[in-house]
Amino acid sequence: MDDTIEVIEVGDGMTTRTAGTARRIAIAAVAAALTTVLAAGCEGDDKGGRDGKDDARKASAAPSPGTAAPSAPADSAPADPAPAESAPSSGRTLTKAELAKAALVTGDVPHFVVSPMQGGEETGTEQADKQECRPLAAMINGAPEPVAAATVFRTLVDASEEGKETQTVVTEILTSHANGSAAGVLRSLRTAVEACAGGFTTHGGEGPSTYAAVRRLPAPRAGDDAFAYQVTGAVGGAKVPLVFHVVRRGASVATFYAANFVDARTPEVPAALVTEQAAKLP
Repeated sequence: MDDTIEVIEVGDGMTTRTAGTARRIAIAAVAAALTTVLAAGCEGDDKGGRDGKDDARKASAAPSPGTAAPSAPADSAPADPAPAESAPSSGRTLTKAELAKAALVTGDVPHFVVSPMQGGEETGTEQADKQECRPLAAMINGAPEPVAAATVFRTLVDASEEGKETQTVVTEILTSHANGSAAGVLRSLRTAVEACAGGFTTHGGEGPSTYAAVRRLPAPRAGDDAFAYQVTGAVGGAKVPLVFHVVRRGASVATFYAANFVDARTPEVPAALVTEQAAKLP
């Protein structure tokens, strides 16, 4: 069975899935997690054998009622706002240890508990059929391009929503880049969102996936540059919206990813996470 991903501005959340895939989505890099869910949706079996009820809540990242991200047609998306004023970046390419030191920690943003990603940091292997769409596939893989010099992963959970089915869970991919290539990450994403608005297909991992369209979203004022966009996966008729917020400061890039596997609302990446992380980068 081929997996089809419909990429839209707002979609219905996935309400059923296997427990094992739910946990992997919550803790794995973006593409590997999404590919696993798609495969499980077709096969209908539980490979993980864990408690799916709690994992389903942890895997969702839906906003509170009335806070869904605004939508805009692809041809009328608002221009990204100018970045917030701050001291100039050092411009250094940080080591993995330095990235870890600069990453968000519990207490940086009210209510959010921050922890290293559990279960490993394996990235996806999807390859786009169109060269111009490769940056989008790379981000879905959890491995932004140009290739990073160092990477750390974090999981950010809103503890004030503990027990809620729509508890906000955000995955952060923090990368450093050499030779000025950090700016290329956002530049290539902007180009790809425009070039691949009509969709593209990827191959690899658990099987082929088809993306119908790509649209940008408003981005918060943060760092030296910021960009946001949304894709929505469809599994067995249920839509799984995913949101990406990408911010650069100097030679470092922070990517925030949220997904909603519970209901119809678009997942929210709180702006405070983006702005605070940008401010912590040297």
